[in-house]
Amino acid sequence: MENKKKEVKPMPRKKGMAVYLKRDWQLYFLLLFPIICVIVFNYAAYPGLRMAFMDYKPAKGYSGSEWVGFETFRKIFKDRDFMRALKNSLIFNFLDLLVGFPMPILLAILLNELRYPRFKKITQTILYLPHFLSWVIIGSVALQLFKPSTGLINIWLMNLGLIQEGIPFLSEKWHWAVTYLLIYVWQTMGWGTIIYLAAITSINGELYEAADIDGANRWQKIWNITLPSIKGTIVTLLIMNLGRVMGSNFERLDSFDNVQVRDFQYQLAIYIYDKGLSGGNYSRATAVGLFQSLTGLILVLATDKFAKALGEDGLI
Repeated sequence: MENKKKEVKPMPRKKGMAVYLKRDWQLYFLLLFPIICVIVFNYAAYPGLRMAFMDYKPAKGYSGSEWVGFETFRKIFKDRDFMRALKNSLIFNFLDLLVGFPMPILLAILLNELRYPRFKKITQTILYLPHFLSWVIIGSVALQLFKPSTGLINIWLMNLGLIQEGIPFLSEKWHWAVTYLLIYVWQTMGWGTIIYLAAITSINGELYEAADIDGANRWQKIWNITLPSIKGTIVTLLIMNLGRVMGSNFERLDSFDNVQVRDFQYQLAIYIYDKGLSGGNYSRATAVGLFQSLTGLILVLATDKFAKALGEDGLI
């Protein structure tokens, strides 16, 4: 018998980068502008972080300003106003997370259970629109709605006989705190709802059909199919939200500014503006911002590691 020689097929040649650039140049061209924006606005400012370790004077610039190391951080952590702002920021950010995080999940499940498509679409649009409103607009509308004497909410409650005098929603600190949190939930829940609805629509419909055959009711299908199927999305968004626990939205706080609620309203964004930017103390403002960013990064990494330890995919 003749030995048949095995034919060795030549290995396919790897295509170089030039081939992909030539073939898909339109896609790479479209990516060019977003990449430039990311580099300019996210990374080009990083050298400015050295201001946190300098006694920076704008007239002297980087080269003429004195290097002080961690002295600025020591001054910040000894400042009572900073500790008050830090405490308020942590409390309200955790309350935002506690109250605001579950709402989109509940709304997404409720909307998914609706069987009238037109009503479902209208409801989604109404919930989604507040996300695009500026906090300045929201604050102005809230001021008209919640005024103690002429606000529409107080007038409506008094006409119903539920109250005898106007409730100081925006001028008494405890009422302000509740109003501040609820308006945040109203403004943000639509965005999260859309994300969870997208995750729910990707669930295999055969799972629900099999559950119907087994006689499962609506609550059992939600608990055993819907929630486990979107668990990865829930974990991812939870990690991202925990990374913002040290954050502070100046626009939101300034829109609800009131001297009478300064005890609660004084948070890190207000501290950075008052003690840093408005007084020209850019070193202090940069140091507080760097502290917020590093703390947020540590929280994200720790939460991601904890999620992976529990068997979830995590974010990174």
